[in-house]
Amino acid sequence: MSRRAVVVGAGLAGMLAAAVLADAGVAEVVVLDRDELPDGPRQRRGLPQGRHAHLLMTGGLRAMEEIVPGVGKRLLAAGAHEISLSSGVLARSPEGWLRRWRREGPVMLTCTRALVDWTVRAAVLEHPRIEVRRAAAVGLTGSAGRVRGVRVSGPDGETDLDADLVVDASGRGTRIVTWLDGLGLSGVRTRTVDSGLVNASRVYRVPAGAERFPLTIVQADPYVSRPGRSAMVMPVEGDRWLVSCGGTRGGEPPADAEGFLRYTLDLPDPIVGRLISGAEPLTDVHVSRSTSNVRHYLDKAPHWPEGLVVLGDALGTFNPAYGQGMSVAAFGARVLGRELERAGGPDAPGLARRVLRGAARPVDAAWAMAVGQDVLYPATRGGRPGIADRAVTAYTRRMTRAAAGSFAAASAIWDVTSMRTPPTRMFHPAAVLAALTGSPLPALSGPPLTPAEREVLDGLDRTGA
Repeated sequence: MSRRAVVVGAGLAGMLAAAVLADAGVAEVVVLDRDELPDGPRQRRGLPQGRHAHLLMTGGLRAMEEIVPGVGKRLLAAGAHEISLSSGVLARSPEGWLRRWRREGPVMLTCTRALVDWTVRAAVLEHPRIEVRRAAAVGLTGSAGRVRGVRVSGPDGETDLDADLVVDASGRGTRIVTWLDGLGLSGVRTRTVDSGLVNASRVYRVPAGAERFPLTIVQADPYVSRPGRSAMVMPVEGDRWLVSCGGTRGGEPPADAEGFLRYTLDLPDPIVGRLISGAEPLTDVHVSRSTSNVRHYLDKAPHWPEGLVVLGDALGTFNPAYGQGMSVAAFGARVLGRELERAGGPDAPGLARRVLRGAARPVDAAWAMAVGQDVLYPATRGGRPGIADRAVTAYTRRMTRAAAGSFAAASAIWDVTSMRTPPTRMFHPAAVLAALTGSPLPALSGPPLTPAEREVLDGLDRTGA
């Protein structure tokens, strides 16, 4: 049995990694985090996007369930909502309103990010071999050939914490490139694509009678040579709505209450503003700007040390508008677990390299989807659309138009956005045929509301829109 593994970062990726390490038989799993972790589902400092909307997609939830069995039931018991993508969402896409179907489709869970993190952390820490220490990791120990541990900064200076395996799951703020330089491993390529997205979110009490109102989203339009602007009303635990607006560079949402409402009403459809105009706000507007796509191509490095794994946002981050981050973190931890099972322990030769390459595959898929859209916004920094981007964009637009009235086209989109299949699902023969055939039904002139939902919306509307 291996002696010790150290995980840097107590966020979602770090706690899932700790779980698979303990399950693999590591005698001691130490999770380091510089923050004081809350003792309940509350926002913490080290999670800049924590106050904004997060979607736990089908694929990511399945991966989490493999690592922490029963986590979905725990979330639902704590107040998370299970939303069907086929029937439980009102979505206005850049091509118009999408239909809702009375057929089975993938589901997602909606709740605050704080509840996800707390629920996973509480479940993982039930394992007796896992502990969390409040400490800042400031470097790696060892050599270019093998990492031997982590250098930790504390009140009495710096000390070394030895480990058979180190997992960097420190998130967007990772210093992995600098740490590798300290071992003599330089030249890692990093790419940043930044649409300048600003998120603004506010929590409301769900009005009486609106408890079953669908998740509602007006999506950003990347095809009109203007800044992207979007808004979402998402049910979360505690009989609340989490309302998040997002705007790319030049179209940022304001941080004041009046401007927040006006922003939602000025979207291509004012439905979000109409809903919240009659709802009671419970918080101020919270704004965040930590949203760029950043890819550290560690998996392409010509040399990689044994004993070091990088997962989650430390490997690649994505514009949070696309709801991929939590799922990609779970996929990476699942790769670690499967490779540990095959290798028989964390000190097996070549393990770190195999995990890194395996974890990079879902990162690359999510990166392609996020960056492929972000480069279309006129003020994006770090990339412009190429010929391949424009070809994929044209096909995606055609598929989205077909999805307004084609269940086959809609299913392909749901499967990809829910992350239960790779993006190649869009090019399966049935999906291609649906895209080429187009929608057999006419375009919707407005949101596909039931009579009861329309009554709720009209009853809440204080705008006269």
